[in-house]
Amino acid sequence: MKKYIKLLIFLATILTSHNAMAQADTLLNFCASHLPSSYISDGQLYRTPLSKEETAEFNVTFYGETIYRVAACSGTTDGNLIFTIYDKSHNELFASADHKNTPYWDFKFNSTVDCIIEAQLDNLAPESGIAIILIGFKQ
Repeated sequence: MKKYIKLLIFLATILTSHNAMAQADTLLNFCASHLPSSYISDGQLYRTPLSKEETAEFNVTFYGETIYRVAACSGTTDGNLIFTIYDKSHNELFASADHKNTPYWDFKFNSTVDCIIEAQLDNLAPESGIAIILIGFKQ
């Protein structure tokens, strides 16, 4: 009987993990739709679990004279994730909240800049519990 219970717990854990991974894949595909083929991924997946009370923070370096797109998603509708980009001195460079929670931003810096991207769930939108940030650049 003890082995049977352990087996059930093991199977439940696998099924739960599979469902969570399937949800993350769905969100990733939705977010990737905001990164058209004219942008090449930076190869990083910025993803973290997130609740409405939390703010996620990602450190990123943007190189000068390169055109970038940052795409941010949580859920399968636009505007669920609010993101703000700061320089290392915490000067705000962009806030999606100032642009109706746009899911992406295109920009270019004249010189290389280390930045912080902060992300939080919109309190008025349905949540997925996962924040995803994708960054692409044009060649």
